Amino acid sequence: MKQERLNLYRIDMKYIRNLHNIDDRVSSVSPQIGKQHRIYVGTVVICNKHKYLIPLSHPVEKHKKMSPKADFDKIFDKKGKLLGVLNYNLMIPVEDKQLIKINLKEDKRDTIAQKHYKQLCIDELTWCRKNAEVIINKANCLYKLCVSESNYKGKSRCLNFEKLERECNRYNNK
Repeated sequence: MKQERLNLYRIDMKYIRNLHNIDDRVSSVSPQIGKQHRIYVGTVVICNKHKYLIPLSHPVEKHKKMSPKADFDKIFDKKGKLLGVLNYNLMIPVEDKQLIKINLKEDKRDTIAQKHYKQLCIDELTWCRKNAEVIINKANCLYKLCVSESNYKGKSRCLNFEKLERECNRYNNK
């Protein structure tokens, strides 16, 4: 499997709900708790012959004080403004069937909010592409730390990648 150029993708909601049932640290998209409008967006890297989506999140106050770690990165614009964060610890295995590429092309029917969101995505993707080698290496290093018998202290913050891979395979073979 060849690493493709980084892009931004949404994930099929049924698949996310399924993974959330396996590991409740996978961000919920459940309408029962008002999260049906949450967009699970990220960039895809290859770890151990599996595609993994590293989720992007909007920065919150605590992120401003945090330093990049093995399981976390900050995304900045050209002027140094914090745009978002990458949560490597919450990356999930995906297959092409679950990936929906985000359309970043401007459309004359876009609302102001849609235009703003697309520009934010473009800025985040620009940063990700510029830092692709670091992102891919970090994802693979974290993956190896979490699936090995290592004493990595951040392992408890990470999803159970092997368990989710088994579920991904089961889900896609239905």
